[in-house]
Amino acid sequence: MPSIKDDRGYNQGFKPSKALEIRTARRCDYIDSQIIKRENIDILEIGCGTGELAYLLAKKTGQKVFGSDLCAPFIEKAKKKYSAKNLEFAIVDFNDIENNEYFHDKKFNYIVGNGILHHLYNNLDETLKNLNFLLKKDGKIIFLEPNILNPYCLFIFKTKLGRKLANLEPAEMAFTKKFISEKLTSSNFSESSFHHKDFLLPVTPAFLIKPVILLGGVLEKIPIIKKLSQSIYITAKNNN
Repeated sequence: MPSIKDDRGYNQGFKPSKALEIRTARRCDYIDSQIIKRENIDILEIGCGTGELAYLLAKKTGQKVFGSDLCAPFIEKAKKKYSAKNLEFAIVDFNDIENNEYFHDKKFNYIVGNGILHHLYNNLDETLKNLNFLLKKDGKIIFLEPNILNPYCLFIFKTKLGRKLANLEPAEMAFTKKFISEKLTSSNFSESSFHHKDFLLPVTPAFLIKPVILLGGVLEKIPIIKKLSQSIYITAKNNN
């Protein structure tokens, strides 16, 4: 599969393509639509990879965006490729708050991520607890995660061949709406919302991008069919 690997050898994203570029821009637009526009907003992206989404968010929102990732080569590439006054990248483990000086007195209005929480499937309770801690009062998380009901995701995550081809991390697993809803509730989040969206895969050939987007827009309006979309768009508010 056309993917990029982290410094441990696991696939963490797709190689650049026209479909991926459009898909990332569409996801940036969605995240932006969930942000209440006001001054002095701090946005944290966890698992920012090589920085594409963080850069788009910084441009789109005009607010301060902090892109974090555990993979040093990814962060180095992001720093070389993207630059803006309101954009910062760093190697940060948000699940190790006590030993990270950056997070000692830092809180965020929004914490966002694109295909990140499913990497932490077996450690999700602690992860959500830490995210809640890092949010300002009435702060909000916005995540886009793979939907296990999607045929492509089902193959990748639930079959030995799919997992081998995708070179997944051992604990990596896609979600159902019910699973993540229960996790958010038990982690003291409220006002959760879930939307099954997006049938555009990063590997979609260029000539099929527009037809897939148009067809996907129709399918997302059909109650049963939309549950087969590639992603679950998740938002929730902290209760601090």
